[in-house]
Amino acid sequence: MRVERLQSEFDLEVVYRHFPLHAETPDEGSTLEQLFEGRNIDIASAQERMKKLMADEGLPYGERSMTYNSRLAQELAAWATTQANGQLIHNALFQAYFVENINLANTENLLRITDQIELPKDQAEQALKERRFRDEVDADWQRSRELGITGVPTFIAAGKGLVGAQPYEQLASLVAAAQQ
Repeated sequence: MRVERLQSEFDLEVVYRHFPLHAETPDEGSTLEQLFEGRNIDIASAQERMKKLMADEGLPYGERSMTYNSRLAQELAAWATTQANGQLIHNALFQAYFVENINLANTENLLRITDQIELPKDQAEQALKERRFRDEVDADWQRSRELGITGVPTFIAAGKGLVGAQPYEQLASLVAAAQQ
């Protein structure tokens, strides 16, 4: 994957930040038809494009039919980064959402994912129940607004950014310029 390649070639640390993509989505989710209603989007074609982009990156992509509110998943991810091997949460949440079409607004689903990557489930449950990482995610959302971020992924280095799936060469140029 491009990000791992950047990490090895440029010796950089990747920090994941949280973004309110479709924050209005109800906890039970919305169909993709509901999400894109009135936008004249051919969902089947969009899914095929996304599947190709993911395949080009070496990532799996499932037959998604729903979109879910990811707020709790973002709070879980913020908690996970305080744990040994917590970075594993990012790929696990990606797999659950984009491949398995799992509702990430559901606490039980999030705890199963936590358990699968061997993070302390009881601590994750407590962090979610108490919403311990709400402020951290709120701060990330505010920062994204201040930076004018409108989509994911967005790559930022030294105040410059690129939005969307970018060729490796573009990402490498961004990082190289930031390190000068």
